[in-house]
Amino acid sequence: MDINREKLKSIVKNLNQAKILVIGDLALDEMVYGDTERISREAPVLILQHTHTKYILGGASNAAHNVSEINGGKVSVIGVIGDDYQANDLINAFNDAGINCSSLIKDKTRKTITKTRISGSCSHSITQQIVRIDRQTNAPLSAETELKLIAEAEKLIPEHDAVILSDYHIGTLTDKVVRSIVDIAHKYNKKVIVDAQKDLSRYKGITSMTPNLPDTQKHAGFYLKNKEDFLKAGNLLLEKTGCEAVLITCGADGMVVIEKNNHYTHIPVFNKAEVFDVTGAGDTVTAVYTLALAVGAEPVYAAIIGNIAAGIVIKQYGCATTTIDEIINSIPNKIEIEE
Repeated sequence: MDINREKLKSIVKNLNQAKILVIGDLALDEMVYGDTERISREAPVLILQHTHTKYILGGASNAAHNVSEINGGKVSVIGVIGDDYQANDLINAFNDAGINCSSLIKDKTRKTITKTRISGSCSHSITQQIVRIDRQTNAPLSAETELKLIAEAEKLIPEHDAVILSDYHIGTLTDKVVRSIVDIAHKYNKKVIVDAQKDLSRYKGITSMTPNLPDTQKHAGFYLKNKEDFLKAGNLLLEKTGCEAVLITCGADGMVVIEKNNHYTHIPVFNKAEVFDVTGAGDTVTAVYTLALAVGAEPVYAAIIGNIAAGIVIKQYGCATTTIDEIINSIPNKIEIEE
């Protein structure tokens, strides 16, 4: 396949036309920073003088944030929050990012998914993460909360062009929720793209999925070392899910797109320099890939654009985002793919 650079630019320029709905494990990353002062006399632990706290949208929330930065806020989220102060922090973070979060469902039996990272620095040294504290409820949603979530999906899916199901395996996307969302999306002829970490075959009737290499290998039951391996694993997922294309992210080795009729495309990483932090890069790929599919791009073109976007955010610390202008300016002069 010859990749048309002008066609790529045209697709990227239209990314802000699509409206996206993100459903899944919505999370808040609480980044707590301080300066190392001394060792405590109470226990062999550091004492930090707190300097500032930063709130970042993580998990499925990060996918929504990536969409919002590109399409100017044409994005909504559906998920579950607890009756805790972290819920307010998450809502404020959504509002600051211009994301519609009016369909959040409060469940007093669950915790708002929050990952608190405490980092410290000594003198002028680099800030380092010291500990991470996770707050989450891993049990599946209750039947009552499932019905509330499905009802919100029934309202919002018709208003959007595509749905992202972002599954961090924290309980939001139960089998019933997934089946219901896919059925509703089919009824309104909407695309469904899945970013899941486990149980890949339970997402049946979707448009596409974006698993990483380790999860694809676990699902397939063998290592993916060459084109034949990728085709075999990709075809297994195509057959079990009924989707049109599988995008397998392979870290520093780029990504592979498997489509029907044994169509294989390997897309290399276009810029391996200046990699700072890969946190959230998968969410960026899914968000941008979905936007591109929603505006009519073929899977390979959508994947290339997602690849370029990921190459931008990994130069930044934590869950980061990018923009249409940055993506256009980062399109390589020569794009080589392997088929």
